[in-house]
Amino acid sequence: MRVLKYLEPQDVFYYFEEISKIPHGSGNTGKISDYLVKFAGERNLEHYQDEYGNVIIIKEASQGYSDHEPVMLQGHMDMVAVKKPDASIDMKKEGLRLKIDGDRLMAEDTSLGGDDGIAVAYGLALLDSNRYSHPKIELVITVDEEVGMNGARALDVSTLKAKRLV
Repeated sequence: MRVLKYLEPQDVFYYFEEISKIPHGSGNTGKISDYLVKFAGERNLEHYQDEYGNVIIIKEASQGYSDHEPVMLQGHMDMVAVKKPDASIDMKKEGLRLKIDGDRLMAEDTSLGGDDGIAVAYGLALLDSNRYSHPKIELVITVDEEVGMNGARALDVSTLKAKRLV
């Protein structure tokens, strides 16, 4: 059963919950990187995964928007994987145990990774939707930002066209 089923925007929280199921602490991003590649492939979106695990997914402009400047959306896939000393979860092998406490979204006995997770979730929700008209979107999702911006430092952006970054 989905924990975040009733949170809005539903498509964003759907993807947040999906990526939360995948262990993705800094230095342990292989599975989430592969998930992103699979996501892109299933939607026939142009995509690249470099040797570090950084992923770029490109969605072409909507009809009538091909003359607009492309936009780059950026997030990172790693999180600070911290748990309570007595927590039984293995953060290298298990996903997060999400819970809602009042009006707060949390992870049981661990950090949530919300800063990076919500950026990735928004990007995936936009790429998966045809509800909105948009210019070409270049979604850049980097690895190991929490431990020194390693993914961003290694990223080859020479093929990207966007001059605006969100």
